[in-house]
Amino acid sequence: MEKFAEIVSTIDGWLWGPPLLILLVGTHIFLTFRTGFIQRKLGLGIKLSITRDKDSTGDVSQFGALTTALASTIGTGNIIGVGTAIALGGPGALLWMWLTGVFGIATKYSESLIAVKYRVKNDQGMIIGGAMFALERGLKMKWLGVLFAFFTAVAAFGIGSGVQSNAVANLMKSTFDVPPWITGAVIAIFVAIVVIGGLKWIARVSEALIPFMSVIYVLGCLVILAINYAHIIPAIQIVCSNAFNVKAAGGGAAGFVAVKMMTAARYGVARGLFSNESGMGSAPIVAAAAQTRNPVRQALVSSTGTFWDTVVICLMTGLVIISSALAHHGHVEAFHGGAILTRSAFNQIPVAGDFILTFGLITFAFSTILGWCYYGEKGFEYLLGTKSIILYRIVYVIIAFLGTVLSLDLVWDIADALNALMTIPNIIAMLLLSGVIAKETKKYLEGNHIDDTDNEPVPLWSDLKK
Repeated sequence: MEKFAEIVSTIDGWLWGPPLLILLVGTHIFLTFRTGFIQRKLGLGIKLSITRDKDSTGDVSQFGALTTALASTIGTGNIIGVGTAIALGGPGALLWMWLTGVFGIATKYSESLIAVKYRVKNDQGMIIGGAMFALERGLKMKWLGVLFAFFTAVAAFGIGSGVQSNAVANLMKSTFDVPPWITGAVIAIFVAIVVIGGLKWIARVSEALIPFMSVIYVLGCLVILAINYAHIIPAIQIVCSNAFNVKAAGGGAAGFVAVKMMTAARYGVARGLFSNESGMGSAPIVAAAAQTRNPVRQALVSSTGTFWDTVVICLMTGLVIISSALAHHGHVEAFHGGAILTRSAFNQIPVAGDFILTFGLITFAFSTILGWCYYGEKGFEYLLGTKSIILYRIVYVIIAFLGTVLSLDLVWDIADALNALMTIPNIIAMLLLSGVIAKETKKYLEGNHIDDTDNEPVPLWSDLKK
């Protein structure tokens, strides 16, 4: 087993190595130009996110689809992941993470657009979509859609269920000395109650939980930044200088400077991609189920998820960590480890600091479990049909419990690798359908036709199988 774990870890490291990171960042930049810098329409996306297209085809509101997607992306990566990036890559990693979020908006927009455009309706009248249908209907590459669906369904067991419940169990054990099996039982019960109702129940919980927990966490960050107000500007200066090493000496130090800059870029980009999932193909699965008049409207709404997740929350977490280190130690090398960095920063808030961080981690992890259950079951449904969903939910809940009492290092590596394997077919779909993306964008955004209704009916999935 140790040998197998070592092999999986090696494969995981290779998959998430420079080639895939370069491919993802390159896709972000390419789609930014292909969509005519869709980031400039961010304000419109935010406005549309709180607008309901009630008479349009779909299972949940645009806001419900957005919050469900955010449920799976706003998680431990925004708290622990940022600290880890800074600990491993230095303060400059924060700028690279932020830039990844800015350009990733175009990718989240693009993958969501084709998910809505090529969505279908199952025999129960529910909408199903995602990269698998974009590959099958848009590119006639069903075999690649099958691979994407398989990777998604299996990856959800790890990164969506087992790993998240394990993180909560460890936190409850270390903080309140709660036995892991009790935490597992509670998580399993609550997850079962929500997911048995399908997307509508998940969306309702997400609509209530995501804004609330995000506001609480952001307020905590603002309090810490207010405490460290004198160190905010120096923190920003350190982030920018470290990202490019503009103050480094020349000559023999050039090689060292290059390595430092590449390290900052590597961890910043990697953690940014993990945080917002732009390009992974997960969020478009729920975007496809949104009530929307046309693909561009929901694509704009979905793109705001990357903005809130990385451009706002990750940035605030990073500034909190760096300004706190400067305030109390005068430098940013005071701590090692993402969790230690973040917890040390929040401990500045008397009494409530540790509670805010603990509450944030628990609710973020729980919401991730809910969001990824929907992603996984849609992949499973694509492979085995609608009747298979109940089986998937049962197994998913069981793994949520088992994740609290088992060692999940191997499961994490497997899920991590499957996430990378999800990303590749999704990127292929976006790049090969970039002409469609550009055409749809031009159709609805030029001349202010964003309120127009798409006249193409959503086809029945059963008709496509004939």
